[in-house]
Parts: sequence; structure tokens; C-alpha cells
Amino acid sequence: MAEEKKRTRRANGESAIYLGKDGRWHARVPMGYKDDGTPYRRHLTRPTRKELVDEVRRLEKQRDEGSARQPGKPWTVAKWLEHWVENIAKPVISENTYAGYEVAVRVHLVPGIGRHRIDRLEPEHLESLYRRMQSAGSKAGTAHQAHRTARTALGEAVRRGHAAKNAAALAKPPRMEEDETEVEPYSIDEVQSLLLEVNKRRNSARWMLALALGLRQGETLGLRWSDVDLDNEYLKLRRNRLRPKYEHGCGEAAPCGRKAGYCPTRVQVRRETKNTKSRAGRRAVPLPGPLVVMLRSHREAQARERAAAGNLWTESAYVFTKPLGGPLSPNTDYHDWKRLLEDAGVRNGRLHDARHTAGTVLMLLGVPDRVIDQIMGWEPGGAARMRARYLHVTDPMLKEAARKIERAIWGAPENLAVDKDQDNEA
Repeated sequence: MAEEKKRTRRANGESAIYLGKDGRWHARVPMGYKDDGTPYRRHLTRPTRKELVDEVRRLEKQRDEGSARQPGKPWTVAKWLEHWVENIAKPVISENTYAGYEVAVRVHLVPGIGRHRIDRLEPEHLESLYRRMQSAGSKAGTAHQAHRTARTALGEAVRRGHAAKNAAALAKPPRMEEDETEVEPYSIDEVQSLLLEVNKRRNSARWMLALALGLRQGETLGLRWSDVDLDNEYLKLRRNRLRPKYEHGCGEAAPCGRKAGYCPTRVQVRRETKNTKSRAGRRAVPLPGPLVVMLRSHREAQARERAAAGNLWTESAYVFTKPLGGPLSPNTDYHDWKRLLEDAGVRNGRLHDARHTAGTVLMLLGVPDRVIDQIMGWEPGGAARMRARYLHVTDPMLKEAARKIERAIWGAPENLAVDKDQDNEA
């Protein structure tokens, strides 16, 4: 025991374990260096030597793997999330992705779990937050967005040594309800009803690009005439139109009292478009003959609008513009879609459901998977997963499958009739 109590000189980098005057076992574990270059050691204490040795070995393993908490005051979850979203995530992600992260952090995560220390956050804390969110009226999809944000942010904290584990990676998000994920594509009859109504409206080709080719809203609104080759009947998709974001231009001295988007002197702080984020997204898409005709007619109508507007026209080179030029707002475009559905007498649905419809029609027509992937802009590695999500088995497809089974097992219908006659004669 006397030898155990006595401190001995240790080699550099080796942990020191000793029995203190307080009767407890103590250890000093070298963990690296502080920002100023001085050595950093963690002090541990336990009532028995065995407990202390086990804890020292666990900490040394974390140190060697690079997952141990770094020196300095531990981060709270709130401070880390706010630092991560503004200084780590924002410079390297798209504006839309940042907007989703920022809302999840500000509205849900910081108020819900922000006071916890990041190295003491447990999966149960997150699961409790998800339950509270749903009890307050949030959909499961909103809780999933908060979960994905927390998992990404805490994963970065683990990589940087601020926490030993990613609590969000261990937490179980709420189950997505079927009515939140189930999509029913529009039938051919519904698409034809929409087509009849579309032909009466301005920017009619905009909606047929969605229904026939499955173009995303951002891809369609970001389309410029330089991307369209009507002679060779194809278009190139290179960029996405972003949702506008505004700040007040009125100043603190004379505030307008309105939201930033309605400020009379508002300032646009987000770029209009961004390049597609994947190589598959930058693609050439073939144009069916009727769409070529619609786009030619649309270009002529736009030229007449430009001439009638004169100096009031805002030149932008976009295929689809406001009546006086300039890019269409995604919000205005969304409401135009809702009015189109109502005027055509077609059931209500999301604008993105048009993309599901286009993919399902391509499958129904027997277009090869590789061509569908090209038209829809899906990466080769994830194309199978995207087809499972977007291509829906319709009633006509099921009935055709039943007819094929019938022919394969029971033979052609005429053979069945002959068999029935023979049975009657017998």
C-alpha cells in the first residue's frame, strides 16, 4: 500500500495515478495541448483504484481516437448550434439548405434542448423534444427536419472533439405517418384536364414542363432562353431559381413597421439563381413536339409583352417572367398552380406532385430506367432509391399485370372460351 501511495516519475504522455490525502484515488491524464501550446491534463477522481483505472483507460481511448472533449469551457447545445449554423455550415451549403437548418435551430432545437451541455446531451433529451413538438402541433416531418439538423451539427461537434458521442445519431425520430409520405400522381385524364385549362393561361408552357417532363420548380423558373434549343428540340438545365430573401431598406431612423418582404424600400439579399448541386442535375432534356410548339408561341407572346411594356420592361433573359419582365417569384408561381388546379376542376395537390406524375407516366410508357434517370436528373448511385420514391404503381398498371398473369397461367381468352364450350358439351 505504501508503494501505491507514493508518486513516481512518469514518462511523457503517461497518465499519473495516485492515492490522495482525501482517501480517494486521483489521476492526471495527458490529453494534448491547449490553444496557447501548454499541456492539457484532465483530472479524474474515484473512490477505488479499479474504478479510476477503468475511467482512465476509457479517456485515453477517446484521446487516441480523437473523440475526447477538448480543453476549455464546454459548449452548451445552444451555443454550439448557433456557432455551427452560422460559421461552419452557412459558408459551404446552399441558401435553401441553410434556411432549413436555421429555422430548425432557432425555432425548435435551441428552445428545446439548448441549455444542455453538448458533452452531456443524451438521445432521450432529443426524443423528448420530438414528442413535445408533435404535442404542440408540429408534423412528424418537422420533427424529422429538426432531427436531421441536430444529427449533422452534433456529428461535426464529435469530429472536432467537443463531444464523445452524437446523441442525435442514437435518438429515434418519430415515425412518419403514411398520409405525410403517400403521393397519388395525377392520372392521364387529370393531366389532359389541366392541359385544356393551361392553354387559356399566360406562361402555359411552364406547367407542361412540370407535368410532361417533371422539371422542379427551381429548374423551370431558372430556365433562360440561352438554355433552350427549339430547332434541335431539347433544353439544358444548369441552374435553380432561389426563393427571394429581403432585408429592410428603410433604416432604424424611420422604420416602416412591416415585415422585411413588404418594406417599400426592401433589399434583396439572396442571389437569384444557383448552379445545380449535382452533375446529374446539369442535364439535357428532350422536348416533345407539342411542347416545342408551346415554347415557340410563348416566345412570340413574350416579345409582344416586351414591345407593349416599352421602358417599363425589366430585361432578365428568363423564359418565364412577370408581365413586365423580371423573374417569376416562386411564391407567386405556387399560388398560380393552386388556381390552375381549381379552375381545371382537378383535386388539390402539391406542385411537386407534378414531378411524381411525370416520372410515373414515363414508367407507364415503358421508357427505360436509364432514360428516366436522365430526364428526372437523378444521380446513378441513388437512382434506384429515387425511382422507388417517385414512380408509382397505378391501377391501370396493376390491371395490365393481372391480364398478363391470366394469359400466362390460364392461356389466351379465346382458349378459355373453347375450354368452357368443351366443358358444357361434356
